[in-house]
Amino acid sequence: MINRLLFSLWYLGRPPWDSGISPPELLDYIKNHPPGRALDLGCGTGTNVLTLVQAGWQVTGVDFTRLAIWQARRKIKKAGKQARLLVADVTHFNVNERFDLALDIGCFHGVTDHQAYLKILQDHLQPGGHWLMYGFFKPEENSPGPGLTDRDIDQIRKKLEFVWRQDGMDKWERPSAWFLFQKPNPQFA
Repeated sequence: MINRLLFSLWYLGRPPWDSGISPPELLDYIKNHPPGRALDLGCGTGTNVLTLVQAGWQVTGVDFTRLAIWQARRKIKKAGKQARLLVADVTHFNVNERFDLALDIGCFHGVTDHQAYLKILQDHLQPGGHWLMYGFFKPEENSPGPGLTDRDIDQIRKKLEFVWRQDGMDKWERPSAWFLFQKPNPQFA
């Protein structure tokens, strides 16, 4: 609870992770895939929601921070666009809809209940749908705090098909990576 409050307080200013610019990995994805329905998990102030909407996608954004969602709504309205924006925990919500794309830029690596998060993905991704995810890695497998581990990636690969991985460093010089996973489509199995 205290971590959520502290996290929410970042939105009184500009959070250091919120560049206001959609990353090239998302822009490449948009360029190479037809518009559909997208779910932005941990959407923050809605920068990527707006980018997707402007590219013709129908978008639902989810974030537990009311102030971030309020800022996202303002951003979307100012652009004259529409998106569904929900104040909710990314591990416990249901929108009774399936998505072609789930986007997560820096959310999964901070979630403590990975199994609940992965269940949300399973429930909300269309068969054949993609999960485009970015996260930074913990310095060591058992280090406390946020970050991905190789064990996390192994668990994901048990539920979703691995498509690609692009390793890099974040702006704080932590190892990070982009991943694209796909929900299996039983029609093509």
